Amino acid sequence: MFRRLLSRRFRKRPSASEKPLPQLEMLREDLENLPEVLIPPGYGLRTYKAGDESAWCAIMEGNVGRNWTVETCREQLINDLRFHAENLFFATCDGRPVASACAWRKTPDAETVGEVHMVAVLETHRRRGLGHLVNAAVLHRLKTLNFQQAHLLTDDWRLPAIKSYLTAGFRPQHTHSSHPERWKAVFEKLGISD
Repeated sequence: MFRRLLSRRFRKRPSASEKPLPQLEMLREDLENLPEVLIPPGYGLRTYKAGDESAWCAIMEGNVGRNWTVETCREQLINDLRFHAENLFFATCDGRPVASACAWRKTPDAETVGEVHMVAVLETHRRRGLGHLVNAAVLHRLKTLNFQQAHLLTDDWRLPAIKSYLTAGFRPQHTHSSHPERWKAVFEKLGISD
């Protein structure tokens, strides 16, 4: 049944002519009882090292924006004062990064709520638990950094990711007038009650 729910008709991305709505938001109220960091067979897990910019751009491309270059990666991530190499996780296959997520701060002085930031998996490696893996790694990192809660932004059409976030203990937030109806539609597509 879940496979049917994830068919292409539910993966609709907004067209260029539609006015963009703010992303959906989710919050994990605490960082207790975190999901295990389970590495699927054939994969590895590591943090950022110099030279990973191109691989990170390939993972983000089409998943989190478009037209990523090494320069924009450096401008928007690596050179940001909030960036720390040990907070950027990669799932790897044969040593090559194929999924990524980052433990982040919304503002440089944020201390209570940490961000699960820029979660993405290469299309050829989806449905193998890699999004869950990098998300769990980030949650454990946020706890190590003494955050008490975790927040994230996501899109309506990212149904597998939303299901993974719900499983990891995140709950929808209603921070925009469009959110209640959009969350209701997401839950209907996932076949769960809100």
